[in-house]
Amino acid sequence: MDKLNDRLDAIAPCNGFAALSNAFYSRVPTRPVSAPTLVHVNPEVGALIGLSPAALASEAFLDVVSGRAPWPGGDTLAAVYSGHQFGVWAGQLGDGRAHLLAEVAGAQGSWEIQLKGAGMTPYSRMGDGRAVLRSSIREYLASEAMHGLGIPTTRALALVSSPDPVVRETVETAAVVTRLAPSFVRFGSFEHWAAARDTERLRELLVYVATRYYPERCVYISGELDVVQTTLGVFAEVTARTAKLMADWQSVGFCHGVMNTDNMSILGLTLDYGPYGFMDAFNMGHICNHTDTQGRYAWNRQPSVGLWNLYRLAGALHPLLPDADGLRAVLETYEGQFTTTFHAKMGRKIGLEDFGGEEDEALLEALLQLMHRDRADFTLTFRSLSEAVAGNPAAFKDLFVDRVTAAEWLSRLEGRLRRVGKTSVETAQQLDAVNPLYVLRNHLAEGAIKAAQTGDFHELDQLFKLLRSPFQPVSGAERFAAIPPDWAHDIEVSCSS
Repeated sequence: MDKLNDRLDAIAPCNGFAALSNAFYSRVPTRPVSAPTLVHVNPEVGALIGLSPAALASEAFLDVVSGRAPWPGGDTLAAVYSGHQFGVWAGQLGDGRAHLLAEVAGAQGSWEIQLKGAGMTPYSRMGDGRAVLRSSIREYLASEAMHGLGIPTTRALALVSSPDPVVRETVETAAVVTRLAPSFVRFGSFEHWAAARDTERLRELLVYVATRYYPERCVYISGELDVVQTTLGVFAEVTARTAKLMADWQSVGFCHGVMNTDNMSILGLTLDYGPYGFMDAFNMGHICNHTDTQGRYAWNRQPSVGLWNLYRLAGALHPLLPDADGLRAVLETYEGQFTTTFHAKMGRKIGLEDFGGEEDEALLEALLQLMHRDRADFTLTFRSLSEAVAGNPAAFKDLFVDRVTAAEWLSRLEGRLRRVGKTSVETAQQLDAVNPLYVLRNHLAEGAIKAAQTGDFHELDQLFKLLRSPFQPVSGAERFAAIPPDWAHDIEVSCSS
């Protein structure tokens, strides 16, 4: 590991996005919250940008992550973008409460550092530029939970609270989240310039994204970048990453809740944690966002919405291409890539690394249908399989109302597993390595939020540590892996934050 720095000003930012034309952003200072408290900090993410624990504990760090001071050498700005929201063109949007502070090169690549909740920007529209503690805790925990599950995501560096009042459905208190990503460019970033018919800015953004993040997809002819072939190459990579991300989400029972094009990362990251949810009782049509009255972003619709959003991105890129045939050809690869990845992931979740063929597909479909019918707990159903194959079938059957059908399905699986040729111990170990024990269930997040609102951050810290290593059981943490209490069914999350 490279030596970590005890001072923020020892790190020289590179500020790549700020080097784009001024039309891509507005330079706007943060508006600090008052009486900030550093609620939590993530040393692992700090190390990604070269900061030591001493730097993360410094007053200078608190000044930056609360919005009181700029990042040393940074270029504070808010980006403009547009997008489709709930399937409807929303026009210009942008970073309404986010400030990009700097870009810092680390041992594992460059990271953009962004504050969320540090005041109004020119893109705030009717908003106040603030974030509340409730939603900030949810985002802080969720991004690290996803990272622990091995799913591409933005990362959380710090969480700051403040007594400043913020009006949502009720009066809440303010917070600021510091999050990192290689880039925060979205599908909507391209839609913005296509809608404005500004091909020059569209090309500038494509070249920036391609050369910075997809150099292997850049095509050069006589030393000059071929924009047409490079655009197709980048779009093919974005399509593949989006298909994989959708399979990742489906395989852990995750619902994003607001899959608008302005919330879709051009790098295939999970971006913008608003009304998300990890399913408890399995329901193929589960809707995690009670604002989504039509169920547009239900669990079983996420893969098709991912494709719909890619069609919007293809439309935005079309001005850079002489015809749309190449883009259509790329879009036609999406379904196959998603299905292959999803089946591989779900196959491993039931112990079949060689998943394939009609028999295996029927086996998986039968399980999902049984889980849906009996509203079996998504996470615990798969986690219990290791105990079942190791000789404790009740661990699996007890999750179902129809224990007879559950036992029959388990017998089918065991018959299929015998042909794999592994011992029950080997299969159990493999299952526990891919099926998490701990996920960020809504009631667990709610418990951390309620405790934090009284100034007690112990629950937040304990949950954070468990979610970082979700496959490994921790003694004394059994309640974090238990069936949710009845009151958890009444928790509602919405776009309000």
